[in-house]
Amino acid sequence: MKFKQAFIVLALLFGTSVAWAQSSPNVWRDLSEVTYKIGEDDFGELYVPVFSSKIKSIEGKVVEADGYIIPFEGMFKPEHIILSSLPLAECFFCGSGGPETVMEVMLKTPIKYTSKRVKVRGKLTLNDDDPEKLMYILVDAELLN
Repeated sequence: MKFKQAFIVLALLFGTSVAWAQSSPNVWRDLSEVTYKIGEDDFGELYVPVFSSKIKSIEGKVVEADGYIIPFEGMFKPEHIILSSLPLAECFFCGSGGPETVMEVMLKTPIKYTSKRVKVRGKLTLNDDDPEKLMYILVDAELLN
């Protein structure tokens, strides 16, 4: 009887951890499944993102992303940041990362700049038509650490 109870407890613990892992996916890995087509605007050719079905399935959902704050326009804006999955020296703007490794984050509450890794949670918005914005945008976001 004790073996049965122990087995049930272990099964519940394992099931809970599996369910948590599925409800909290690695968003950067999912966002990397983007491809591009060549489009045109008034200024010439540009790469237009084509989002995979996995990416489209998380659009509008609340997701968590961790990464590094990337200063832009010469200064840090505490309520509108760019988050990179890669450190500054390797990010899309400064190194070898692709555009799928960065996202704009619109925060509910301003934060202080840090060079340490941060984690945010917000609603994912996809952008495939405004070349002035990044293709991934988190809105109504909050800092988790």
